[in-house]
Amino acid sequence: APVPAWVPTGCRSGVVEVERSVTAVLGQDVVLPCRYRAQEQEQVVQVTWLKRGPAGHSAEVAVLNLQHGEHVQEPYAGRVLR
Repeated sequence: APVPAWVPTGCRSGVVEVERSVTAVLGQDVVLPCRYRAQEQEQVVQVTWLKRGPAGHSAEVAVLNLQHGEHVQEPYAGRVLR
C-alpha cells in the first residue's frame, strides 16, 4: 500500500485507507483500492506500491512521482493502471 516514504518525528501525517481483504481470481483483473487522506497543507509527492512476498520480502511494483512521473517494474509493465 502506498505510504509516505518517511515522516519526520513530531509531524502529523494523513491516513492510509485500504480494504481489509480483496478477493481476486487468478488470470482476472483486480482493483486494489487505496486512499490517502492528507492533512491540511500536506502534499503527496510520491507513492510506492510494494508486493509482499514470503518471509516478509517486498518487491517494488510501481512508483508514482509527482515530478518524475510513473515507473512500473518490468514484470508488471502493461498490467498496472492507476
